[in-house]
Amino acid sequence: MTTKGGRSPAAGAVDATPSQAAPASLLAAMVVVLAVALGLALALAWYNVASLLVLFAGLLFAVSMDACTIGLGRLLPISRSWRFALVAIALGIVAALAVACGFARLPEQARSTMCVIDAQLATIQAYLAPYGIELFGPEGKADPFRLVAEPGRLFGHVHKAVAGAYAVSINSIVVVCLGLFLAASPGGYREGLLRLLPIARRARMREAMNEMRRVLHSWLVGQLVRNSILAVTMATALHFLRLPGAALLGLMAGAANFILYLGSLIAAFAVALVAMPLGHSTLIWVMAVYFSIQTIEGYVSAPLIQRGAVNIPPAWTLLAIVVCGAMFGVMGVALAAPLLAVGRVAVQRLYVEDWLQDRQ
Repeated sequence: MTTKGGRSPAAGAVDATPSQAAPASLLAAMVVVLAVALGLALALAWYNVASLLVLFAGLLFAVSMDACTIGLGRLLPISRSWRFALVAIALGIVAALAVACGFARLPEQARSTMCVIDAQLATIQAYLAPYGIELFGPEGKADPFRLVAEPGRLFGHVHKAVAGAYAVSINSIVVVCLGLFLAASPGGYREGLLRLLPIARRARMREAMNEMRRVLHSWLVGQLVRNSILAVTMATALHFLRLPGAALLGLMAGAANFILYLGSLIAAFAVALVAMPLGHSTLIWVMAVYFSIQTIEGYVSAPLIQRGAVNIPPAWTLLAIVVCGAMFGVMGVALAAPLLAVGRVAVQRLYVEDWLQDRQ
């Protein structure tokens, strides 16, 4: 049987099959290409994770500069460029004063640290002496070369220390420069990234990026305020307890508190190490005061200061710290909390609400 024009239905079906199979094969090829591209991107990110963490640290610095610029706008009704310039100048002055004070007090801090180390070594020697163990040999002198089987290894340690200090300096410069460039014109960089997306998706992505910005603003401002209060309070309390280097230990406690849940334990070890040579009673008092201040800060001041910040369950935060620390080292531990906050917003808005269509 033939149709009008002399073509049979079977012939038409045969001719339609290749045209229908072409889109399916094209879709399969696109899926394979996207999978390969995603795999290569993940591999590239894994092997360059240190650089990506430095970039994220620069982004955090830019967010903090942007928050200061926005806050200054409530006091000075001037253009954003002038407010950003004032914030950058103020930051430079504070950094210069901090460096100058650090270099000025470096010899004093070195002598104080050596006194604490000598007292601690003497305490250890006195504890080991009844067991017939002489830590420093028959002469009883704290000769550093006796503690190293091969004195030449000391030069290797010095080389590692210099290389580490160089890497930290370079990374700090990259973080500061990147933060300044991004904070100078955050809207321009954001719109430049949005131009890479389809026009229909730009509004939703802009909304998600603005929410990430607000979350990081709240987290950073809250952390700066609560940790500054903690540092001042801790330094004052340790000073009244006559602990050597109280100001430095207070600053260390405030800085370590940026690492949620684990930072306080890290700083507690340093405080205990300095208090140990001063006697058991001093050590007990110092630890009691330290954990009392940490408890009050965690259960009283932190909820009041960070009332409007992102609310993430503690278990997820601790899990992120452990995983990032195991995979990425010290920087992973330090940046785990803000990474989790940003990732939570991205998953909630772009995956749960948009992909899964769950907007409850």
